[in-house]
Amino acid sequence: MSKGTKQWLAVYTKPRWEKKVFGLLSDKGIEAYCPMNKVKKRWSDRLKWVEEPLFKSYVFVRVTAEEQSGVRLTNGVLNFIYWLGKPAVVRPEEIELIRRFLDEFTDIQVEPLELKPDDTVMITGGAMMEKEGKVIKQYGNRVAIEIVSLGRRLVVQVNKQKVVRQPPPKAGRTTKTHH
Repeated sequence: MSKGTKQWLAVYTKPRWEKKVFGLLSDKGIEAYCPMNKVKKRWSDRLKWVEEPLFKSYVFVRVTAEEQSGVRLTNGVLNFIYWLGKPAVVRPEEIELIRRFLDEFTDIQVEPLELKPDDTVMITGGAMMEKEGKVIKQYGNRVAIEIVSLGRRLVVQVNKQKVVRQPPPKAGRTTKTHH
């Protein structure tokens, strides 16, 4: 991030602190966005529409590199979400898409991404960070990943939270041709 350029970043908050963090950041003059989902809740005597954060423990901020420490020092903020060793940048089009989606739909379900054998993933944390591999098997919230390195097959078990599915290879690209 170059000096003075504002970019959207995601911060990880304490559980159930999304609205508080949004308010504290706004009070500091920091542009923040906490996407709210309208959900129908049932109590014993009635149904009621309530607003709750779409993404549990996430708030988005649009800041410069210089403003990041002020965000990090905000009560309830645990840290930025990182990608390849730097705060993960969220494209403005993605923020706008979330806004439009929430304007149009209610009662949205956010589901965890399921990994399947042969999915290609990138490890985002730990000693194997930035290594790409293939999912062999998933055990609860741990994933066994095959990494081919130095002509050897390494199999590691990684916390599922530290892997990101990679896009499949483009059709038509092959590594070998047989005649």
